[in-house]
Amino acid sequence: MNEIDLRRFDLNLLVVFDVLMTERSVTRAAERLGRTQSAVSHALSRLREQFGDPLLLKGGVRMQPTALALELIEQARPMLGGIQRVLSPQHLFDPARSDRVFRLAAPDFMLTLFADLLTRLRSEAPHVAVEWTAPREPTLLDVAAGTIDVAIVPAELHWPPGVTGESIGALAWRCFGRHGHPAFRAWGRESWVGFPHLVVRVGDTLTSPVNMAAAAAGLARSIAGWVPNFSAVAPILAGSDLLATLPELAMRETVHAYRLDSMEVPFPLPPLPHAMVWCSRRGRDPALEWLRHRLRPIARQNFAS
Repeated sequence: MNEIDLRRFDLNLLVVFDVLMTERSVTRAAERLGRTQSAVSHALSRLREQFGDPLLLKGGVRMQPTALALELIEQARPMLGGIQRVLSPQHLFDPARSDRVFRLAAPDFMLTLFADLLTRLRSEAPHVAVEWTAPREPTLLDVAAGTIDVAIVPAELHWPPGVTGESIGALAWRCFGRHGHPAFRAWGRESWVGFPHLVVRVGDTLTSPVNMAAAAAGLARSIAGWVPNFSAVAPILAGSDLLATLPELAMRETVHAYRLDSMEVPFPLPPLPHAMVWCSRRGRDPALEWLRHRLRPIARQNFAS
């Protein structure tokens, strides 16, 4: 890729690229942008030359993006959204007319929360959209940078400068296993350590609340496997003798579908506090205040007080 001189780079090219990545068609992109096909094709040619990559390839009905194109759009969309927010009048926000796209980071087990939020927003803001992204290690840095509008995270995480938030409640823990799991016949600490565990990879497993509380009780679990998200847990537990110690809310949507049993954690394990966080410098953005006001009661309904 050629070295890019930002002083000479035309940001309008990224606007065209954003639409092209959505439509995957020069013709449809031109219609959305109100430009000629020739102008859009020329913009794509300039982008290809600038980045030294074809970006979009002909392949059937829709053009197919290259690996660089996918990486570029992931970085470009939050940046374009930030520029648009800066240039928009900050004192004006009309939900009924807005077509703003908000970005929310929350664990994958909060499907009900997301569905409830969309239902509420559609009644007040039919053109507003919400992009749900999975939390990752730099999520709080994304919040500080303003590329994530709101995130729901464990309150115990270290908040970097530029991040503020409020408590929304805490999640109680339970132990889960398949229906009829032998560990549950005489449930206790010996049963908890006597079977291997499945763990969701969130941050440092060694310093997880479960391991810390277990260590304080003089216990240590054996871990048979890690999965990247909570939705993967139930089908694995249903077909094995693995156990999992997770927030009860994380399994609410799947425990009955997979006929899982659950028991209280056999040692003291305090509920896990969570917070709704956002970028400090954007705290008075009317649109974000509006979003938080609608998300707040929905989030608190999903958490034990």
